[in-house]
Amino acid sequence: MRILELTEETKSNILENLLKRSPNSYGEFEGRVSEIIENVRTNRDAAVFEYTKKFDGADINAGNILVTEDEIKEAYEQVDPKLLDVIRKALVNIREYHAKQRQFSWFDSEDSGIILGQKVTPLEKVGVYVPGGKAAYPSSVLMNVMPAKVAGVGRIVLTTPPGKDGKVYPSTLVAAKEAGVDEIYKVGGAQAIAAMAFGTESIPKVDKIVGPGNIYVALAKKAVFGYVSIDSIAGPSEILVLADETANPRFVAADLLSQAEHDEMASAILVTTSRKLAEQVSEETEKFVAKLSRKQIIQASLDNYGYILVAKDLEEAIVTANEIASEHLEIVTANPFEVMTKIRNAGAIFLGTYSSEPLGDYFAGPNHVLPTNGTAKFFSPLSVDDFIKKSSIISYSREALEPVYKDIVQFAECEQLTAHANSIRVRFED
Repeated sequence: MRILELTEETKSNILENLLKRSPNSYGEFEGRVSEIIENVRTNRDAAVFEYTKKFDGADINAGNILVTEDEIKEAYEQVDPKLLDVIRKALVNIREYHAKQRQFSWFDSEDSGIILGQKVTPLEKVGVYVPGGKAAYPSSVLMNVMPAKVAGVGRIVLTTPPGKDGKVYPSTLVAAKEAGVDEIYKVGGAQAIAAMAFGTESIPKVDKIVGPGNIYVALAKKAVFGYVSIDSIAGPSEILVLADETANPRFVAADLLSQAEHDEMASAILVTTSRKLAEQVSEETEKFVAKLSRKQIIQASLDNYGYILVAKDLEEAIVTANEIASEHLEIVTANPFEVMTKIRNAGAIFLGTYSSEPLGDYFAGPNHVLPTNGTAKFFSPLSVDDFIKKSSIISYSREALEPVYKDIVQFAECEQLTAHANSIRVRFED
């Protein structure tokens, strides 16, 4: 990995380079995505079946687009019992963590006759997109579905691309069943997003769409936002390790590569106060890359978006971490909890030598659907909050309104909204 002295110039160049990975930078794909969305919106099932044949090579129709109970049963027979056991253990952790995020309706009453409050209501229908193609992602199923279940969503629909044989990855089906998905449809890509956003003869329209995907999926979610809600427009995965001289270089190198293997556009960055550690980590990454199975993807990621930055002190390193606002931030320093108090921008923060990033991807409980491309400055991880909506409650008695009604009339007349003023005034006519 390249080693650079951390300066304002290098930091600026890196931030500019990282922004190129944003889905907002891929305008050339938007025309194709818009065409797919409009076709599905107009022709519904027919367009979905056409695109599934074209892109996935699968013959899908109204009779087989919905995954059956027999297919799910077959999936259970194909999945390693040890994996099923791990899925169930992870589900417990994920459910318990998200249960702590639940919000409840509240009401506050006063003797004057004023009642104010907030009514919390779970969304009725949610669509979950799960990628297929290069790999199966049962962990993505758990992380997207479980907060919706905890929130109390009434109906959870999952879409995922089928293989050429018209089947879905067994581990995806098992994870979906264990998490409590109601329906699973064999469709992927932008066409799946459009189908869930507008509805077809086979696939129901939902209120919100969540889940990661390729650039077509990301741009499709962006395009349908407003017709439905979405979680975020996710970019490629990223990790930033903030380390001092106490860090284990072999561990740090392994953690950086855990994200670089996602795809060629993933970013892996080490910010350290130790030149010695920087050199050791660079050496260790080379050793790991030589023997890891996805070495071509990893090497491309490191060549394009991998950096080791040497800071003059810990404060400069912290400032840089906050400016990059990484999806995953590992703090491997002598006092990681103290450093953590100075971090403002990160999707998920991992503290200490044994809190490596894959712990969050699979098992610990916090959600692994996280803000990317610097959006951790204003976005949060997927949570129960994403699957509820809130309504304000207002109730005034005559006795409560009378002392303030002239104030409201004055405010309305100031804005020249006389009908607003009249709505209040008529209640106190002689």
